[in-house]
Amino acid sequence: MITGFRSPRVVTFDPQISDASNPLGAVRDGCIAFENGRVSFIGNEVDYPESRSFPLVPLITPGLIDAHTHACWVGSRHDEYAIRMAGGDYRDIASRGGGIVASSRAIATATEHEIESTLLARLKRMSSLGVTTCEVKSGYGLLPELELKQLRAIANVAARRDAPSVVSTFLALHSVPAEYKSNRAEYISTVRDVTLPSAVGLAQFVDAYVDASAFTVDEARMIATLARSMGLGVRLHVGQFADVGGAELAADLGALSADHLEHVSARGIDALAASGTAACLLPVASFTLGQSPPPVATLREAGIAMVVASDANPGTAPTESLPLALALAVRLYGLTPEEALIGSTRNAARSLGLNDRGMLQIGARADVVAWDLVHEHALIQPWGTSKALTVVVEGVAIAGTSLS
Repeated sequence: MITGFRSPRVVTFDPQISDASNPLGAVRDGCIAFENGRVSFIGNEVDYPESRSFPLVPLITPGLIDAHTHACWVGSRHDEYAIRMAGGDYRDIASRGGGIVASSRAIATATEHEIESTLLARLKRMSSLGVTTCEVKSGYGLLPELELKQLRAIANVAARRDAPSVVSTFLALHSVPAEYKSNRAEYISTVRDVTLPSAVGLAQFVDAYVDASAFTVDEARMIATLARSMGLGVRLHVGQFADVGGAELAADLGALSADHLEHVSARGIDALAASGTAACLLPVASFTLGQSPPPVATLREAGIAMVVASDANPGTAPTESLPLALALAVRLYGLTPEEALIGSTRNAARSLGLNDRGMLQIGARADVVAWDLVHEHALIQPWGTSKALTVVVEGVAIAGTSLS
């Protein structure tokens, strides 16, 4: 069955038809048709007579791609948010049993079905905001059996067709659980020998939190190198609170993205530029934590692809809104509207190794959003509500108005 949309403005994000006057490849009075989950036509409406039967909508773009989330959580950490807003820091939160350990306790007490149901509901809300692909990390289980419980829940949701497509990441090194506080080396060995081999087949990527109060470059290198030999891609949390050489590690490992980068050296930026590793920017987290932004101008000058993601998590980025992250990326980080939008579509797709989405062109996956907006720049305004009319994944509407 062939279906599609007509619109005064179809924004393709296709660099082949973009230029200085039309940086996002917009087609005026255009239409898009899709068949069997793929784009079969994109161009001017007059060149596709069958488009007369398609619904007319104000704006069409590719589906948004959220390339960094911790969306697989249960429970609530609202108390620690209040502590942060009152001027408390991670030590105050930890002293009250909060932080990652609180989310770990919640994973331990929840059933796999409860975790799955909570994730599915969250992803459906994210899809209502225009998200068609979402990276989802584990990392709150910490112990092998709990990490695998998270990863199985993520895999079960990924198999569904009524939510955004899911890219699963095993966050192998997030925090040392209480059971191993006195023997950190044993914990890392357990991750290496027990959890990581079991995660293969459930995850597409491995991740590690490389920072001063987290894991070292050497610890992350060992796990990531082994994971890569097992066929997993690599992405890393780097420099959220301190520069400990994580950017250089990400570049050396061929990671597809280095995420956060609030603290990164000139040497680290040069390494990322040489390796082609993308910089994944997470402005909701730095907003919550009151941090200065990453060196966006330097990243831009170095030619590093910039991705914008929500970082959806219960502690430092308690949001489900990628559009909110886009608004903050422009307002607080100084990205142009075009940079922010490319960062949540084309660049986000590449950072996940997905070459069939993030832009609209013939043969691409039909991940499309029809918006109740007249221009793509309106997407970076902080609406605080959904402006998506219909959200389509592989040619099937998963949110908003039906295509039938």
